[in-house]
Amino acid sequence: MSRHMTGAIVRALLLASVIAGTARAETLIEQSAEARLQLDFHVPDAALQKALPAGWEPAIATTGPAKDANLRLIFVDRIGITGPDGKPLAPGSNRMAILAAPVKQTATGVTGQMIIGGLTENPTDAPGPFGVYQPATVHRMDRSYQATAGEETWDFQAAGGERLTVHLTYERGAPVRLGSETKFFSGTDPASYQVVRIEQGLDIMRNVTTHVPDHVRSFEYTASGGRFAALFDGTERVLSWDSIPWHNRAIYRP
Repeated sequence: MSRHMTGAIVRALLLASVIAGTARAETLIEQSAEARLQLDFHVPDAALQKALPAGWEPAIATTGPAKDANLRLIFVDRIGITGPDGKPLAPGSNRMAILAAPVKQTATGVTGQMIIGGLTENPTDAPGPFGVYQPATVHRMDRSYQATAGEETWDFQAAGGERLTVHLTYERGAPVRLGSETKFFSGTDPASYQVVRIEQGLDIMRNVTTHVPDHVRSFEYTASGGRFAALFDGTERVLSWDSIPWHNRAIYRP
């Protein structure tokens, strides 16, 4: 066997070892089937920076459908939640509204999403794995679909005055199938994070950058109160309206 071939085999074995070691280092903790409605915003830069832990900064896209977005408001219908063995995790479903910021660690350049707030229907999910969820004292979700149209109403309110709502009617489009792997960091302790692998169907209904066909027929939202007030001070801009009719997620602990 030539020295070249031997070196190639050694490198292949080392790579396989690294991959196996990485796989062993991650533990599957939860899986879920979800439907989502996502609004991308540009909120005041100073207010967002203040909401991030020291050593982290926004990572804002300069092109594409996420251009200029520094905060996402995501309404989530967790239709089925299961453990790593595929069995339901009590209570099996939940509804939430989440604030997620695309971020970068200044010193290392590590990127991901940071969960900086959220309201949850299930009080046992608060403060949750990211330490930022609040129980919703008022929670409502109504979703209805026809062959070519959809209507959604979401309303979450917390005892501290925080409120996240949206009402939207739209024409349904054909979702594009996408997959990704992302690190989601805690807004209170960024050393704590999850690795999330997803497959989803994305229907961009309106976007100020890519100028896709406008399928939004009526729209109103509220994001206000408590810790959300500085982020949504009336100067924020909605940049993208995204329907995600299916979102399959596997959550790993590193």
